[in-house]
Amino acid sequence: MPLHKDDPKSLGGYKLVDRLGSGGMGIVYRGRSRSGREVAVKMVHAQYAEDAVFRARFRQEIEAVRKVSGAFTAPVVDADPEAVRPWMATQYVPGPSLAALIREQGPLKGTELRRLALGLVEALRDIHRAGVVHRDLKPANVLMAEDGPRVIDFGISRAAENHNTLTETGQMIGTPPFMSPEQLTDARSVGRASDVFSVGALLVYSITGRGPFDADSPYLTAYQVVHDAPVLDGVAEPLQAILERCLAKEPADRPELDDLAGEFVAALPESGADDRPTVTLRTEEMALVSTRPAAPAPAAEGRRRRRIRPLWATTAAVGALALGLTGYLLIGPGLGNDDAPSGADTAASAPSRWTAMPAGWKPWQTTVGATAAHGVKKASGAVGQSPQGTPQCVVDGGALHCAGNGILPMRIDALTGRIVWRADALPTPAGEGSYTFSVLGVVDGVMLVEQSYDPEDSDDVAVTVAALDSGTGKRLWHRTVYSGGVSPRLSGDLVIVADSGGSMTARSARTGAERWTASVPAGQYCAWVNTGEDLYLQCVPGMTPAKEVLLLVLDRKDGSTQRLTLPSQGNLVGMYDGRLLYLDPVEDGDEEGPFSRIRLVDPDTGQQSTTELAAEFAGNAMLSDGTLWFATSSGQVTAASVRTGEQLWQTRTTLEQPSNLTHDARAHAVYLSSASGRVAALDTRKGTLLWETLPRSQRVTNQGWSLSEVLLHKGALIVATEDGDLFTLDPAHPDRKPVSG
Repeated sequence: MPLHKDDPKSLGGYKLVDRLGSGGMGIVYRGRSRSGREVAVKMVHAQYAEDAVFRARFRQEIEAVRKVSGAFTAPVVDADPEAVRPWMATQYVPGPSLAALIREQGPLKGTELRRLALGLVEALRDIHRAGVVHRDLKPANVLMAEDGPRVIDFGISRAAENHNTLTETGQMIGTPPFMSPEQLTDARSVGRASDVFSVGALLVYSITGRGPFDADSPYLTAYQVVHDAPVLDGVAEPLQAILERCLAKEPADRPELDDLAGEFVAALPESGADDRPTVTLRTEEMALVSTRPAAPAPAAEGRRRRRIRPLWATTAAVGALALGLTGYLLIGPGLGNDDAPSGADTAASAPSRWTAMPAGWKPWQTTVGATAAHGVKKASGAVGQSPQGTPQCVVDGGALHCAGNGILPMRIDALTGRIVWRADALPTPAGEGSYTFSVLGVVDGVMLVEQSYDPEDSDDVAVTVAALDSGTGKRLWHRTVYSGGVSPRLSGDLVIVADSGGSMTARSARTGAERWTASVPAGQYCAWVNTGEDLYLQCVPGMTPAKEVLLLVLDRKDGSTQRLTLPSQGNLVGMYDGRLLYLDPVEDGDEEGPFSRIRLVDPDTGQQSTTELAAEFAGNAMLSDGTLWFATSSGQVTAASVRTGEQLWQTRTTLEQPSNLTHDARAHAVYLSSASGRVAALDTRKGTLLWETLPRSQRVTNQGWSLSEVLLHKGALIVATEDGDLFTLDPAHPDRKPVSG
């Protein structure tokens, strides 16, 4: 593929001709020396260049490749691990990856399969003779040259006698469908037999188009690698028996490479009538590093069904593997290229679970400090303070409307990430102070914003509500509100604001015209509860705990009020079947539980009913579509039925202190994110962890709870981080590299 505009023209004296691929660690180019010799040049990503551990790992890779010299590997030609952007040049291999070949032409047969099997054994002989264990044999790391395969990418290899490797501090690294059981359970014990296991899995994939341990998620795949027998349907005898021994759980039960070579010679014909015709390989099919999952081949007719353990029975073991899988966070064995061609038909390639992206959509990443096209160009120019914390955003139409602590109100194009406009702050008294802006919502082309100004030399916070034209950012109206009353709230086309004297006024969101007024009970501290557009105020008589709370139910038409007195225990989570749903904590519990029961309250009559929870669930709770989801600070997500109180499933993610969950009913998925911009997706029906991403935040200064929920926009996900980054994901291809907004 052609070079990108920001790619270097040369590197280490090699002229860069085009891109071969891009992966998690770096970019691979086709280069040419002054003498005309072609090489593959791997340059690490800029964000890793300053990472001392990563540089050490890159040096380790160079040393490993230099040790290995054989007909079925690609030797290193030149390297500079100390450069500003470390790089390494290896022999250029003109051929597609095994992943690309199978994706384009289907499983291998006859001579092609024999050549691959014997070539892999020979390559591993050379690698092991050099005292190196590869540890990441997979289709993307095997290039199919005309004279046989080449094993590449020694990024996580190690010396066979080295049992204190860099890649074992904090995480195991590899690709679960092709990893050995010992890589997943005890990385320090990994030896040469681990590569034999990977050869077995890779050959099963080459013959059938699927791995011997394929499952719905990398976590379940890893569990099956460790505990289940391989599925070898479609592999004929005597080869099936050989591969079954390669895939033995115990390393000592796997064949030695010399024995394996002889068995492959006997089992695989030298030629056959079913050999694939010779084809000319296109340059763009050649790939050295790849990450996008390939489309799986159709399952063979009559394939044996694997016995799947119930999720509750596997959760503990799968959870034990979670930390070891952070290097492989996406479904599929890493078989494509994460630099998708710009004209790729995303609608055609998206799995049926996911909505195809709109025409022209690309994943983007920006910050709230980026330059705006209109209005206030620079983020801190008007308020004299830098943006801080998580931007609060809402989606309306094709735009994202955001604001926050020191973050001026802005409109962002949801398709491109471009900041269309940034609005100025409202005038405030002179003097030093700080600004906070909150998005109340967007309705009828109007963005409603609450502005709070906190002066340094006074406790008198100035609160103003402003209406902005969502298309231009022009201020339509604004009004100073009473800071000691209930906070402003948008409900439908009404914005309700507090007035002095214990009253509140509903105004037209577009014009600011008064619609009705209502009173707040004297001596009560009241706050809105989260029930959608319905207006419910929960009030307590002071700041000390009380046995009862007063619930005010306001009619949106005229502001008339109904009062209910309820027990004070319990967290109001939302509405279910027209009733308010409270979660009652156990004794000494708090707002995060543990919770022991569900309490439903009829807002018209006050009548209550309770359902005991099957277990004491804890965490931030979210209600949607008759299901309660609980997310704990450790990343565990539990689903429970509102109707029965029974646990539906429980799954552990690796996200720490995640956001509230977002339910995507169409995709049967829930999403959550972390402070560092990691995102996870789970299947709502079984709890299967569909994928997790690596961090997207440019920097992470706040490791607390993520305050931003994942937003949905025409099939795409929009995520804000604790340090002001904003980015989008295609949930069908969450590993796609974002472009700058």
